[in-house]
Amino acid sequence: MKLEYDSKYFMNKAIEEAQLALSKGEVPIGAVVVIENQIIARAHNLTETLNDVTAHAEILAITAAENYLGGKFLNGCSMYVTLEPCQMCAGALYWSRISNLFYAAKDLKRGFTIMGSTLHPKTKVNSGVLENESKELLEKFFIARRNLN
Repeated sequence: MKLEYDSKYFMNKAIEEAQLALSKGEVPIGAVVVIENQIIARAHNLTETLNDVTAHAEILAITAAENYLGGKFLNGCSMYVTLEPCQMCAGALYWSRISNLFYAAKDLKRGFTIMGSTLHPKTKVNSGVLENESKELLEKFFIARRNLN
């Protein structure tokens, strides 16, 4: 049996990371970085765990991928993330020169597109991959959070 490595396969891996975040009480956002069909970095939000507002899944995944590659640029890499990156993460993606960004759900309040941020001109962006699955995780988290308050 041959595995199909496509955007859904890798987004499912990002969703697995988001589920780990959810299990820790974090906003369920996950990310993976891929080069040549190989995952070289995985991360999920750890802002509460680390008490660090910059510990977004994307930032942690960028750092891990750069460490794996031994350099600061992610040329030839693709990031799969369960929610549209915020302005801060878009800036980090810009400077990393990532080749492709795939995100599941749009962030209509704080996403980089609504905030007017841009990525590197050579970065190709694809959205909506497993959007419903990502939205369900986020809704589950925020419903539970509202019920606690």
